[in-house]
Amino acid sequence: MSRRARYWAVTKTVAWRNLHSVIRAPALLLPMLAFPLFFYMAFAGGLSAVGSLPGFNYYNYDAFQFVFVLLQSAAFGGVFIGFSIGADFDSGFTRRLLLAARDRSAVIAGFGIAAVIRAVFVWIVVFAIALVTGMQIDGNGIDLAGLVGLALVVNVAAFFFAAGVMTRLRTLQAAPAMQLPLFMILMTAPVYVPRNLLEGWISSVATINPMTAIIEAGRSLMAGDPFHILLAFAAAAGLGALLAVFALRGLRKAEAAG
Repeated sequence: MSRRARYWAVTKTVAWRNLHSVIRAPALLLPMLAFPLFFYMAFAGGLSAVGSLPGFNYYNYDAFQFVFVLLQSAAFGGVFIGFSIGADFDSGFTRRLLLAARDRSAVIAGFGIAAVIRAVFVWIVVFAIALVTGMQIDGNGIDLAGLVGLALVVNVAAFFFAAGVMTRLRTLQAAPAMQLPLFMILMTAPVYVPRNLLEGWISSVATINPMTAIIEAGRSLMAGDPFHILLAFAAAAGLGALLAVFALRGLRKAEAAG
């Protein structure tokens, strides 16, 4: 068997094991579904009057919040797979995998594929619920494809962050170290209103937050008026590249730790 074939075999095995555990225990998907659904129903439903504020200048508040929820679920979808990595470290399974696999990055790649597939399933459910509850879409198919592509890059970047944390700490008890930084980055972006309506310190933080460019570009795609798309993809891909290095170095630490 060639090196490429062995790499792909390990990757498929890890991905299938993770997805099979979700199929056997669907409750494992509940946190991934609960977060975006709760935020969408709470924000889009409870704060819909915000859309009529002077200077809001967006065509539909449901769509405005949906983009944030989609990107939030992409980020947390990547992070939630870190729970599986941590649990497998606690059980000793990941250590056995690292010993058995010739190229240990295949193990991380398998978890990454599972993270993307799980996230896509969540997006389909949230998108369907948003449409049923009256969300309007002004973008065309190309715009929506761009939005999904942006979400995929965010998902992969968040996964690399989770993998980097878990391969360093190697226990499920490290879960808060994955979640808190991501939550802070997301919630200091323009969540409830456009950036021009933010005031005080949150306005200053949002201006330098890379998630701001990503969310604003996503909203422009949903509205059918693409704006700063290259900047958004560059920000997401740049974060992904840095976090990929973070994850690979974490993998080296895990290998050295045995």
